[in-house]
Amino acid sequence: MFIGHYGPSFACKAAKPAIPLWVLFLAVQLVDIVWSILVLLGIEKVRIVPGFTATNPLDLYYMPYTHSLPGAALWSVGAAVVYRAVSPAQKWTGATIVGVAVFSHWILDLVVHRPDLALYDDSYKVGLGLWNYPATAFILEIALLFGGIALYLRTTEAKDAIGRYGMLVLGVVAVAAQAYVFFGPPPASDTSLAFTALGLYFAFAATVYWLEGKRS
Repeated sequence: MFIGHYGPSFACKAAKPAIPLWVLFLAVQLVDIVWSILVLLGIEKVRIVPGFTATNPLDLYYMPYTHSLPGAALWSVGAAVVYRAVSPAQKWTGATIVGVAVFSHWILDLVVHRPDLALYDDSYKVGLGLWNYPATAFILEIALLFGGIALYLRTTEAKDAIGRYGMLVLGVVAVAAQAYVFFGPPPASDTSLAFTALGLYFAFAATVYWLEGKRS
């Protein structure tokens, strides 16, 4: 899952408006951000195998530090502790919501991934495999993203035209990126995949930081 992960970030924002949306955008993708870094370092592994699933060519055969259940839980707890340290005024409520946002990544991945999410270390792998049903997977991603955007627009007020339409434009751009992932050519290598993923995650977070300033 890619753009669908951002849906929970908007829900978490509604639950705790004091948390910056850009923080939640990074939180819901933290597992993949760390995964990209570990792939670049050669610690976690992915093979590019065209046709491996109906929507993408990723054989995610070794990622125990990020996408295992214990790994995702530890990153969630770690993010909560860090957020509590840097935002003490929000106490543990805000920190817990950030932790939940991080862990939502694993829950949504469970729905779409083939069995490559380990329950322990690199063993007992699970995944419901929705990636093998492109239309359903694509619709789910869009529904999660725009459901979250709709919630955000209902609970905030635009300051100007950018604030009124900017988040919707961002959603359309994100859908186009998702369509390229599903239906475009495979990545040239695991390295190019990791660099592209990192670029997108931080670009979306930076954009939403700017857009959040256009609403109140």
